[in-house]
Amino acid sequence: MTHLPADRSADPLHDWWTRLDDETRQEADTNVLRDGYVMAVRTVWEALRQQGLPLHEAEKLIHTRYEALAAHIQRTPPDPLDLPSLTARATAHPGRAAAIEAVWDGDTVHSWFVVLLAILEDPPGEAHLATIYERRDGPSPATPATETGQALAHHLGVPFHFASPDVPDDQAPRWRSRHIE
Repeated sequence: MTHLPADRSADPLHDWWTRLDDETRQEADTNVLRDGYVMAVRTVWEALRQQGLPLHEAEKLIHTRYEALAAHIQRTPPDPLDLPSLTARATAHPGRAAAIEAVWDGDTVHSWFVVLLAILEDPPGEAHLATIYERRDGPSPATPATETGQALAHHLGVPFHFASPDVPDDQAPRWRSRHIE
C-alpha cells in the first residue's frame, strides 16, 4: 500500500515517490490514512525539498496518495448539526446558555475550522457543541456554523455571536469579552 501503481512509472510524481525511503513513504501514507493532508505533504516535502521537490509537487504527490488509498482513509465523522442534538448538548451542562458563539480555530491536520459553543452563565464557562471542518469540495465552515448557530440561538432565546464569519481569525473578539457580566 505504500507504492504508486506500476503504470505510473513514467510519471514524475512516481519518480519523487520512489526517491523516498520506505520509512518516509510509510509515514506519509499513515498521515493520508488518518486524513492528515497537511502532515502528509510536510513529510514528503521535508524529505525531498533539498533534492528540488517544489511544495506544489509535494501537494500533487499526496493528492495521488489520497486517490490510491481513498477506500482506506479514516475520516472523522462530522458532529451532528441538527437542532435536537445541539439543543440537547447545550442544555446538558450546568448553568443556562447565555449565548451561542462560533469561533475559528485551526491545526496542522484540518487547517481552519469553526467551533460552535454554548456560553454558559452561573457557573460561567463554555460548552463545546460541534466542530465544523472545512471540506475540500464544500462551503466554508463559517456558512453551516452561522446557519446552525443562529437557529440554535433563536430556539434557546439567546444571542448568536460570530465575530469573524468572513475571514478565519482565531483572535477575533469573543462574546464574553464584549458582554462582561
